[in-house]
Amino acid sequence: MQSLEAIVVNLPKKKLFDLLEQKKGEVESAMGKVKGFSGYTLLRTGDGGVSVTVCNDKAGTDDSLAVARDWIKANASQLSVAAPTVMEGQVILQLK
Repeated sequence: MQSLEAIVVNLPKKKLFDLLEQKKGEVESAMGKVKGFSGYTLLRTGDGGVSVTVCNDKAGTDDSLAVARDWIKANASQLSVAAPTVMEGQVILQLK
């Protein structure tokens, strides 16, 4: 079985998640171009939200961070988004 890598990014900024929801198509297109992409989820929390990206390897999760950073810089720079909390590691179970 192939080993997958995941990255979880916590972004405590409600207005950013409002924008991500409004521009879902753009976000989907950008993240779908990540090398080794396997899956992507955005979920709202009380103070903003979390993204979870699953890729075939660490190079993919690194690429996903760069794509997300570039998208935020191009589309949400006016929101003054602070550096996110990032957790990453190897996937041990993924159900589809």
